[in-house]
Amino acid sequence: MRHIFYHLFRFTYVTQAWFTRRFTKTGRIIVFCLAVSAVVGLDTKGTMAYQAFTFLLAILVIAMLSGLFFRLHFSATRLMPRFGTAGVKSEYRIKIHNKTDRVQSGLMLFEDFEDPCPSLAEFMQTPEPEEKKRNLFDRAVGYYRWLWLISIKRQATDKAVALPDFQPNSVTEACVEITPSNRGIIRLTGLTVARPDPFGLFNACMSVSLPQSFLVLPKRYNLPPIGLPGSRRYQSGGVALASSVGDSEEFISLREYRPGDPLRKIHWKSWAKTGKPIVKEYQDEFFVRHALILDTFQKAAHSQILEEAVSIAASFACEIQTQESLLDLMFVGPEAYCFTSGRGLSHKDKMLEILAGVVSCRNKSFDHLTSMVTARASMLSGCICILLSWDEERKKLIDHLKSMGIPTLALIIAQANGSADKRVKEPPQDESNNFHQLKMGKIQEGLMNI
Repeated sequence: MRHIFYHLFRFTYVTQAWFTRRFTKTGRIIVFCLAVSAVVGLDTKGTMAYQAFTFLLAILVIAMLSGLFFRLHFSATRLMPRFGTAGVKSEYRIKIHNKTDRVQSGLMLFEDFEDPCPSLAEFMQTPEPEEKKRNLFDRAVGYYRWLWLISIKRQATDKAVALPDFQPNSVTEACVEITPSNRGIIRLTGLTVARPDPFGLFNACMSVSLPQSFLVLPKRYNLPPIGLPGSRRYQSGGVALASSVGDSEEFISLREYRPGDPLRKIHWKSWAKTGKPIVKEYQDEFFVRHALILDTFQKAAHSQILEEAVSIAASFACEIQTQESLLDLMFVGPEAYCFTSGRGLSHKDKMLEILAGVVSCRNKSFDHLTSMVTARASMLSGCICILLSWDEERKKLIDHLKSMGIPTLALIIAQANGSADKRVKEPPQDESNNFHQLKMGKIQEGLMNI
């Protein structure tokens, strides 16, 4: 039965989208009045509503037939930004070339987004987060599951743009404004130019294929001034090790050869000039290095808690000053990842790009993240841990960092109604300054109290 409901929901969604784009607000009112008059006018002897039905139907048919005479040959180019931010309006310009020999006026522009409808497999295998709380009928039909999947797959919302008059064989620019709904990649498939009929009821449309995409970064929160603790640590191989494999040190000077110096450190040009062996001298580097640890372990493919965790991580990635320090972003997805920024290695925009593509980890244990952090713990000056829940595995990670003397700020995201875990509700007194619970719906307030 759910297969049948899926195809019914998809047909309804596609029909509704077509109806909304094709009919103007006035046209929708006329269609509603037409339906009412059709029902009331069934008794042709007791009411005159059938006459209204005939009149309204004739107007709609004329309006729709007029669209057959709309002809527009055009091409377009988008001048899109490199990035957008979830929940923040993005503006860009579109150049449209009118390739006809006629003046085109009264036109509207629509963006065509990738189809947000889930596949049958997604609909069958991806339950809504609150589905267990719904009644048996709602769970069997899956309507709320369909609405939830549409909401997370809908990439952005936009508004129709009124275009200025097109002169024959001319290029016109229009400013388009869209609001990205979620982080990730927005995929645009084309452009549609519409012209309403003389009655202003029905839009005749002409579309052109124009595939393009741009990246939407996670939304970000304001953070209070945070003085991250931690002292300078020895970095084996220096900064170069953060971006390449192998041992490397910081060059400081040239000096004469001493017995035991490796041959690879000989500076051959200086030897040729002076006539005696000269070697390059290096020193190991000591500097501050923080870890931003993101917990992605959950059973659901999509959840608001994970989205909030990514947004919090993005906020810290933007606020932490990395001119003289390093920041390691660590998380586990299909594989274990560690990305480093700071001291010229990478910019915060690169870190945000990475966070925009984070997905939940459902087929690995939390030990994968613990192992990765443990392997790099000796180089870390401090850690910021963003956790989706609190259990023995996560407590083990925090305790291990604490045992190594690494200052750690732990942020745990909880549902708005709280958590049954007392350790989350009432953290130990000695950890109260670096152990914080952030409640859904009040993330900004919680961050300002850190």
